[in-house]
Amino acid sequence: MCTDRRDFLRLSAGIAGATLLGAGVSFADTNNVDVIQQRQDTPELIQRLRRMTAGVVPISDDERKARIAKAQRLMAERKIDAIFLEPGSSMFYFTGMRWSTSERMFALVIPQRGELAWVCPKFEEERARELIKFGNDVRTWEEDQSPYRRVAEVFRDRGIRTGRIGIEERARFFLFDGIRQEAPRLEFVSATPITAGCRMFKSPAEIALMQKANDLTIVAYRATWATMRDGMPQGEFSGNCATAFRNLGVQGGVFCSFGKYTAFPHGSSTPQTLAEGDVILMDGGCNVEGYQSDITRTFVLGKPTQRQRDIWDLERKSQDAGFAAAKVGAPCEAVDAAARQVITDAGFGPDHKTPGLPHRTGHGIGLDGHEWTNFVRGNKTPIQPGMCFSDEPTVVIYGEFGIRLEDCLYITPDGPKFFTNQSPSIDKPFG
Repeated sequence: MCTDRRDFLRLSAGIAGATLLGAGVSFADTNNVDVIQQRQDTPELIQRLRRMTAGVVPISDDERKARIAKAQRLMAERKIDAIFLEPGSSMFYFTGMRWSTSERMFALVIPQRGELAWVCPKFEEERARELIKFGNDVRTWEEDQSPYRRVAEVFRDRGIRTGRIGIEERARFFLFDGIRQEAPRLEFVSATPITAGCRMFKSPAEIALMQKANDLTIVAYRATWATMRDGMPQGEFSGNCATAFRNLGVQGGVFCSFGKYTAFPHGSSTPQTLAEGDVILMDGGCNVEGYQSDITRTFVLGKPTQRQRDIWDLERKSQDAGFAAAKVGAPCEAVDAAARQVITDAGFGPDHKTPGLPHRTGHGIGLDGHEWTNFVRGNKTPIQPGMCFSDEPTVVIYGEFGIRLEDCLYITPDGPKFFTNQSPSIDKPFG
């Protein structure tokens, strides 16, 4: 990899551009305003990346209506009369509404039967109505009035005087507490069976957006990898990646670790500078229409040692074992068990001990980088078509280095499929 990388960087801008174009990367015209505004020290390969978001198809209103209808069916099955949401991924999932949170309640009630209702500060009503696509019932409250009473009125007007109300898991406690005081005859339960029951299973439109996010992440990573050099600070490496994402037309980023700090699964607070022979771990992604990617690549600056090669190959074998176990109908914990067994058989662990694999093998992903459900011991949730996960075992050896390979997958009726091509070797992390 060292020879390939150095040769790559010695090429002229034109040849380098052609090399990346062959990998699906495009470059902007040098007169583009975005390029002109780049930092002077941004590598030319990063500067010349251009937007690759043409053709992205947002989630349609019809699909969101179908999501609301499914939520209402699930509420009927679970005997939940309504769910309460505040701004966040679930509100966006069902309605397309983006709104920031503050001490002032802005909320959505989806009843099991009847029209959606919004609760909004009065002075924000006109802005809210510009953005609301589903439901005309907007209950406002003045600064000296109770928003909790407005929520209780919504329940009463939907005929919900007793029964069960689902509170979305990310709703803040003071909102829940205020509502239950205004509606003491109601029982409050988790809305997760409804929100997860919908969001865990991705539609073809969602899969397409996640595919685009993964494609763009590989483009940004490949370009960033080509800029690494001896003496490079972490901030420069991650800054190059953030600029690459921005030039590609999306918001994204990466954290990177060098040398022994790659053993810290989520990085170290110690400032690091890249040196020849260091293991490099980069982990991050971007979002397209809110849908996330999450990819990790690990490689070496220079020629890898045999120890580095052996552990990298072990990690890849573990990732492969996890993928093979992700069969339709199998429990989620089977994936963790399969990936972990490979690492344990090599003499690491056992269980979550280090050296070894100290965390779960994977997490759900969609509108949130981490969402339902997980490849983890004890999770007997059956794997089903439409589910999306990361596959990311890690070999952690504190004091030496860590190796993680992370690719996300989705479940088809025939089994798992990766969004990305796996890293083929420590020498050629992008093929």
